[in-house]
Amino acid sequence: MAQQLPITFNELVNLTALGINGESIKIGSCSMESEKYITVCENQGGNGQIAIVDLTAGNSVTRQRMSAEAAIMNPVSKVIALRAGQQLQIFNLDLRAKMKSHAMPVPVQYWRWTSPNSIALVTAESVFHWSIEGDAAPVKIFDRNAAMMDGTQIINYQVSRDGKWCLLVGICAGPAGPSGPTINGNMQLYSIEKQVSQMLQGHSGSFAMINLPGRDPAQVLCFEQKKPDQPAQIYIMEIGRDKNAPGGVFRVPPQNIPVPADAGSDFPVAMNVSKVHDILYMVTKMGYLYMFDIHSGKPMYRARITQDTVFAACEHAASGGILGITSRKGQVLHVSLNENNLVPYIIGTLRDQELALQLATRLNLSGADDIYVSQFNSLMASGDIAGAARLAATSPKGILRTSETINRFKQMQGQSGQPAPVFQYFSVLLEKGKLNKHESIELAGPVLQQGKPQMLEKWIGEDKLEYSEQLGDLLSKADVNLALTVYLRANVPEKAINCFMQKGEFDKIVAYATKVGYRCDYSYMLQNLVRQNPSGALEFAKKLVNHESGQLLDANTVLEVFMQANLLREATAFLLEALKGNRKEEGFLQTKLLEINLMGGSPQVADAILGNDMFTHYDKPRIARLCEQAGLYQRALENYTDMVDIKRVLQNSQGINPEFVVNYFGSLSQEVSLELIKELLGRNIRQNLQLVVQVATKYSDPLGPEKLIKLFEDFKSFEGLFYYLGAIVNNSQVPLVHIKYIEAAAKMQQFKEVERVCRDSTVYDPAEVKKFLMDEKLPDPRPLIHVCDRFDFVEEMTAYLYSNNLHKYIEVYVVKVSPQKTPMVVGKLLDLDCPEDFVRNLLNQVGQMCPAEELVEQAERRNRLRLLQPWLEARVAQGNTEPPVHNAIGKIYISLNRDPMQFLQNNQFYEPKVIGAFCEKLDPHLAFVAYKHAHGECDAELVRVTQENGLFKDLARYLVEKQDIELWKSVLKPEGLEGEEEPPSRRYLLDQVVQTALPETKNADEVSTTVRAFMECDLPGELIELLERIVLQGSDFAKHKSLQNLLILTAIRGGYKEKVMEYINRLDNFDGPDIAKIAASEEYELYEEALTIYIKFGKKATGEEKIEHNVAAVEVIVDLIRDLDRGKEFAERVNVPAVWSKLARAQLDAQFVTDAINSYIKAKDASDYLLVINAAHNIDNYGDLVPFLKMARKDIKESALDTELIYALARTRKLSELEEFVSSPNVAKIDVTGERCFEEGLFEAAKILFQNINNNAKLALCYVNLEMYREAVDSATKANSVSTWKEVNAACVRAEEFRLANICGLHIIVHPDHLLELINLYERVGRPTELMQMLEQGLGLDNAHSGIFTELGILYSKYQPTKLMEHIKIFWSRCNVVKLLKACEKALLWNETVFLYKEDGQHDAAVKTMIDHCVAFSQDLFLDCVTKVRNPEIHYRAITFYIKQHPLQLARLLQVLAPHLDHARVVHLLRKNDAIALACEYLKSVQKENLTAVNEALNEFYITEEDYEGLRSSIDDFDNFDQIYLAQKVEKHELLEFRRIAAYIYKKNKRYAQSVQLSKEDRMYKDAIDTAAESGDADTAEDLLRFFVSVHDKACFAATLFTCYDLVKPDVAIELAWRNGYTDYVMPYIIQYSRHLHEKIKVLEERTAPKKEVDQSAEAAAAAAAAMGGGMMGLGGNLMISDGGYGGYDGGYGDPYAAQQYGSQGGNYGGSYASGGYY
Repeated sequence: MAQQLPITFNELVNLTALGINGESIKIGSCSMESEKYITVCENQGGNGQIAIVDLTAGNSVTRQRMSAEAAIMNPVSKVIALRAGQQLQIFNLDLRAKMKSHAMPVPVQYWRWTSPNSIALVTAESVFHWSIEGDAAPVKIFDRNAAMMDGTQIINYQVSRDGKWCLLVGICAGPAGPSGPTINGNMQLYSIEKQVSQMLQGHSGSFAMINLPGRDPAQVLCFEQKKPDQPAQIYIMEIGRDKNAPGGVFRVPPQNIPVPADAGSDFPVAMNVSKVHDILYMVTKMGYLYMFDIHSGKPMYRARITQDTVFAACEHAASGGILGITSRKGQVLHVSLNENNLVPYIIGTLRDQELALQLATRLNLSGADDIYVSQFNSLMASGDIAGAARLAATSPKGILRTSETINRFKQMQGQSGQPAPVFQYFSVLLEKGKLNKHESIELAGPVLQQGKPQMLEKWIGEDKLEYSEQLGDLLSKADVNLALTVYLRANVPEKAINCFMQKGEFDKIVAYATKVGYRCDYSYMLQNLVRQNPSGALEFAKKLVNHESGQLLDANTVLEVFMQANLLREATAFLLEALKGNRKEEGFLQTKLLEINLMGGSPQVADAILGNDMFTHYDKPRIARLCEQAGLYQRALENYTDMVDIKRVLQNSQGINPEFVVNYFGSLSQEVSLELIKELLGRNIRQNLQLVVQVATKYSDPLGPEKLIKLFEDFKSFEGLFYYLGAIVNNSQVPLVHIKYIEAAAKMQQFKEVERVCRDSTVYDPAEVKKFLMDEKLPDPRPLIHVCDRFDFVEEMTAYLYSNNLHKYIEVYVVKVSPQKTPMVVGKLLDLDCPEDFVRNLLNQVGQMCPAEELVEQAERRNRLRLLQPWLEARVAQGNTEPPVHNAIGKIYISLNRDPMQFLQNNQFYEPKVIGAFCEKLDPHLAFVAYKHAHGECDAELVRVTQENGLFKDLARYLVEKQDIELWKSVLKPEGLEGEEEPPSRRYLLDQVVQTALPETKNADEVSTTVRAFMECDLPGELIELLERIVLQGSDFAKHKSLQNLLILTAIRGGYKEKVMEYINRLDNFDGPDIAKIAASEEYELYEEALTIYIKFGKKATGEEKIEHNVAAVEVIVDLIRDLDRGKEFAERVNVPAVWSKLARAQLDAQFVTDAINSYIKAKDASDYLLVINAAHNIDNYGDLVPFLKMARKDIKESALDTELIYALARTRKLSELEEFVSSPNVAKIDVTGERCFEEGLFEAAKILFQNINNNAKLALCYVNLEMYREAVDSATKANSVSTWKEVNAACVRAEEFRLANICGLHIIVHPDHLLELINLYERVGRPTELMQMLEQGLGLDNAHSGIFTELGILYSKYQPTKLMEHIKIFWSRCNVVKLLKACEKALLWNETVFLYKEDGQHDAAVKTMIDHCVAFSQDLFLDCVTKVRNPEIHYRAITFYIKQHPLQLARLLQVLAPHLDHARVVHLLRKNDAIALACEYLKSVQKENLTAVNEALNEFYITEEDYEGLRSSIDDFDNFDQIYLAQKVEKHELLEFRRIAAYIYKKNKRYAQSVQLSKEDRMYKDAIDTAAESGDADTAEDLLRFFVSVHDKACFAATLFTCYDLVKPDVAIELAWRNGYTDYVMPYIIQYSRHLHEKIKVLEERTAPKKEVDQSAEAAAAAAAAMGGGMMGLGGNLMISDGGYGGYDGGYGDPYAAQQYGSQGGNYGGSYASGGYY
């Protein structure tokens, strides 16, 4: 078995893996001031930045752009100090603010944080401390010693915890030794208080504060001392303490450091002290770790933890270990103490038992248990009580602090005059610390017996005892307060609450019970508190129902408690608090709250509650009824919903706030509201009219104005209608509202309102209002005028006013109201044959305000235009420019022939279109003049008139002069002409254009426009004919470029291809390139013509223009004519690079790759290198591609070129040339090419490429494919990529290189996402053993995750199930329990399954598993789990399981589950399985709940067991069962007592006859007599008398008469006695009866006798009678004998329960009389 090491060692993180350059990981650039942060100063391309690694945040890296030589992070916060030259700055990174800065006068050689608030600065001569608080500059502490100056490098600086001592550490070069150069170390120890220094020879030191027994803590200095030619030693000594101080000065003898033989020149570089363990860690330059015990100075362990130099180290407080950083590689190493292995290691390896005991005691470590037990036994055997007590008290893990130890001390005999050994033991324990649970109980018992509870109180206050329920039970008998303290701290809620109740502190119970999650009987507590403190009870109840976790006590229960105590005010206050949530389920309580106040005399409270709208779920009908009864009509109305109730309440509307009534109607439906309004109007319209109007006004829209208007009209209330509609008319959009308001206002003589609405409203129906106003004939017609004016009833209004002789209003209307409507008035007056003078006068009054156009239209329609001539001429004379005025006057002049041409040509204000249309019938030429005067706006009319009347010459001239293409189109090619023959009019027009219009013009633009019009009208034949005449026949426009272009283009587009080449050769002044493009287009395909143009113009051009024409020519050849040979000839002839490039591209497109490459080379054109590369790839021709790429690289520096060249070299297997190329400067994407080569199987080439770019991941895969596995692993190590590890691992597994595969696997399994894939790989190849070994090794990895533990467990379940239980017991918390459970179930490992379910808290599943699989059952485990299950059904499955499998343990199960069970269901299960007897104790324990099923089951059990006493007790105490059924069941039982019980049950259920009959049958006569007396039935008593007579039982006969005295009739008793000779036995009854009868008659006589004065003697007699206890029978005293009688059962006729026959021991009547008699 491997040796167990005393340390744990792992790599916490690798800084280089975080992207930090290894060159920056060195002293000066990298620092680690604490376990939280690492800072690294980096230089990226000349830009400085600080990398901060947060070790507490998942090793996250943040970078700050800061130019600094060094940086150190504050040990506790995100504050960083920066140093650049002599400038120092401190920044707060969280606040992004500079805190402080300072410029040092001299350079700083070393610095570090000495505390969270101070930085030490070491210069060449001095040491300074710089506080980050305030603005103070660095303060000098001391000067460096001369030995610490020249050639000394400062590597450390320490300040003691109390800040009084400083230690400066430096190293320098020493003389060469046998093993090479040596390094000397010097340390300067400085006392701040004494201001003196002491030099020490050594390389490292540290301060520590340790605890020593029997004295205060000691501050010690630990350092390594190395003198020349002497071995290195470790020194540990206390500093700053007087040698005469109590306890002396702590110092341990120097200890030699066990330096290995190969480390003679090694020296320590870091020394740290663990505050947790008091262990000294020392790390050397060669990577050796040393551990020393500070208390003894002894070396504990030595090992080499790294081959690299650790240049920075600090304490790791969480583990009590240290962290260190290795130079360059950036490994952050973590070393800590392995507490489980330390003591065994020291005992087994170092063989130092003393040191092992010291460490075990001080650090409370296990491993030395046997030694402690042995020493304890020796001390006990020698009688050293004190020593044994101290040893037991200090034993690690409390191994000796057990009950056996206490018993041993109890059994020891104490010495006289000294305390008992056990008390000495307890005394030592109390001095050392706290007692455990058992010790506390053992000590408390005797102390309480001695009556010293104050000692326990003192110890509790000092926290010397461990609190437990048993301790609290002990204290509860003596002191409730102490017991409460213990119960609270021991978490025993039930008993703690009992203590609170004993103290009356009910208010603390809720908070405490909630805090600990305990359920209390709050109802019982509240009942007690109500009687004692009602106000306190109220607050307590509020806390119960308003608890944050929900109601702790039902509010209804609380209410019952308050009401039982008649606390109405408190009940109201409670319910207001409890019901403030207004929840639906609390509707009953809301009703109850209102009800108790309304019926309890506090209606004002209920009114306030309802007024605040606090509740909405109460019983509204009931509350409304109560409110009505209490006079709260408003509240009643709010809650009534029935129409009858609402109508009844509204009868009291005078007692209800009108505002409320109005608002109340808003909550009603339309039908209900209207019905109520009708009710109010019908009952008292005068009283309710105002209220109704308010309601109707506010709810007009919901109720509908139409219905409300009808209601008012039904009651003929125009006043109400007027006020209602007046309130809404301004905002209403309902026409009926406005109309009815107009009518109502008219009825109410409110004519101003009528006029206002008619004037302003836009809603009413104008026709209806007009009709109403005309019919109503109001005194003032202005409302009618407004209506007619607004809605264009002007003619009707004019007729109304004219017919009613209201001419004045007509004049006022047209002059002042609406002058613009004068034409309509005039037209209507003309229709009414109104005199023309009146009309002219009217027009003169209106003047210019009358719209002329409408007036003219009205007059013209009636053929009365001449009537307007004076008015029109007056308007013109006034300078009127309105077209209608001038149109009208023009029509008059043309009709009168008053110089119309002069008017048409000179007047600028008439409308040509109107006048032209008017002239067409009179004179077409005048129409032409008018249309021409429109300047183009009447061109269509002009063309139509000229064509219809043959005016073609005028039209031709107009078209040429106008130069309007669109007009030309409309004339030459009108719509609808396509496909038809040419109309004659167009030919006439064209002739006039050619013969007249164009010859007359000298304007080139007019000619051009005309030609363009011909073109756009698609008249090519006519156009060519025209252009040939202009261009080819020597006109003035023959050399015009546009006309030459047009001629050629017309020939091209018109299909005259035979003329195109002729025109090209004959003409010179045209746009050749543009025409060539058109000729070569797909539409015309005149390629030769285009080529001719390019060649013709190319010969004339020079320079760039010539090149462009040549390129265009070759494009025509290769792209259009598609003759590559002709193109090649043309290129050779012109020999232009651009032509070669164009040819090359065409050759490339035609797949002539070789020719294309040659052409590109001739053109020296590499612009299409991508296409060339693709073409070469397509034909796999890389040999020809290489020269092209080399040519291209001369001009183009593109990554694609270099990349393809590399690939081409790889494909051609030119590896040496490839290697030479990639080593030279290039811009190739080597990684992409490498991937490409790798994918195509060119692994040798890929290896060269990946080596060049250090792509170790792919390099590893190349090695794998080349079967170089060791090299693959090395590359994977450098790559450190999961995917790479996986590939290499898979390859090694396939090659059965399992050692290498294991190395890879350990790096894979730490990544959960890839673990399953790795496992599947091993399982597929059948290597589970190697897989499990690898996972077992992975358990110890620092970054081991739950997947490793889980999958290892699954593998164990498959292949080594014996190891699974041990695995899950240790590591279950780190496993994925759900996944592991599935594996266990699949492997049928039920014990492991149950264990996992339990530990994971899945107690339901654990119990089910044990039930379903008995092999996994364990009694204790089952009981532990079954109480924690969530599904109650499992409880009942468990009961069934126990009945069948473990019946003897069923009682224990039921006892545990009792609080969680439905006892009736349990009884059903027990009956079903015939197991009532097994659960007897359980049934008795739960019978207190008085459940039917439990009672019946127990009763059946008692019957079966013939336990009549138990049955009788059960019947008396618990009555919830079918008593008659039980009586019937036992009435025939063979045992007498059970039959008596049947009679007893019948009696309890008032079945007296059956009870008496059973008693008679069993001769239990006393029972029969008692039953008859209790029944109160005379027949039953008489039947019993007759029965006793029949059986000749005289004593029972007499006893019946005595017991049933009230029930027996005297005649029956006397007759039975007389007939059967029982006279002596009936005589006591007769005497008693006679006495009572006599007294009754006497009283009656006294009541019926005449009234007379009562004398003193009568009063005395009455008093005497009262004193004798008399009175009538049944009215005073007891029946028969009240003060002893004749001895009852005891003295008379004996106890029937004592003997079978009455009188056998009971004496006789004589005895009865003698003992007392009847009087």
